Amino acid sequence: MNKLISVIIPCHNNAETIGACLSAVYDSDYPHYEVIVVDDHSSDESRNIIREYPCQLISLSQHQGAGYARNAGAKASNGDILFFTDADCVVQKNSLRIVADTMATVENGLDNNVIVGGTYTKQPYDNNFFSRFQSLFIHYAETKHAHCPDYIATHALAMYTRLFQQHDGFTNQAFPILEDVEYSHRLKRAGVKLITNPDLQVRHIFNFSFLRSLRNAIRKTRFWTTYSLRNKDLLTDSGTASHELKSNTVSFVLTVMLLIAFVITKNNLYMAILLTLVLTNISVNFRFLVSIYRSQGLRFTLAASGYYLFVYPIAVSAGSVLGISAYMKSHYAAKDVA
Repeated sequence: MNKLISVIIPCHNNAETIGACLSAVYDSDYPHYEVIVVDDHSSDESRNIIREYPCQLISLSQHQGAGYARNAGAKASNGDILFFTDADCVVQKNSLRIVADTMATVENGLDNNVIVGGTYTKQPYDNNFFSRFQSLFIHYAETKHAHCPDYIATHALAMYTRLFQQHDGFTNQAFPILEDVEYSHRLKRAGVKLITNPDLQVRHIFNFSFLRSLRNAIRKTRFWTTYSLRNKDLLTDSGTASHELKSNTVSFVLTVMLLIAFVITKNNLYMAILLTLVLTNISVNFRFLVSIYRSQGLRFTLAASGYYLFVYPIAVSAGSVLGISAYMKSHYAAKDVA
């Protein structure tokens, strides 16, 4: 398949990562592509770095958000296929070829009404514990329902240009993130199919420390919770907002409550319930924990399990509370206006 792929990359203050991102694209083993970078009014050195590469640079006069930037890139494209990725992602040498081959399979099946997604590599670009954990978590969550994912993330999203033109583009109206989730849900309702190809992978540059990992969890959970309440799909097994993570968070909150009850009453029944709860939660998350073990070995798995089961839920719980609060405020504000 020799169709032209338009690689579209939004960039906002990504001077630390955009060079690695573009170098990887231009190292691709698929020759038929163009690169369009939309600089979303960066205040750092991003534009100067982008100009070092033979890509088309679109500079926005004010900060508009990633969704708007992606739409601008798509509008300026010449390709038959659009491939969206992020400025902090490093495509693999064969990523564009996998995009082309996957889209050819879709076309040969006479089913062009499809969005194809990829995921993160198990090993991130930066090799520290918290980045490795995050990349493994997202890889597992985004590939476990490859044939029927709830959404396609824009770190690796491919679709025919004509399909993009048939529908409204990405939106930034709801949140500063999750525009890919909203876009996927909107196109699913219009009859578009979503497919994940686990072989289509990009290496993400997280640079996570302990605090950055927790802050990221709080921020994403906050917007996920508010969006899910508005969308009435809070219990859906949706990518990183997975049944496993939701079970883990509920289990953690109940564990804290049971421990408090035991300390107050000294009733061993609470400890028995707690043990049952912990074992049940581990069984729900067993496949995820096994996937970590197969990729990283026992030592990392023990550390990751401790972080995931007993620390990460603190941030997710905090983000959930913030998300519920934001939803309640907007809900009652809308009622007052009505």
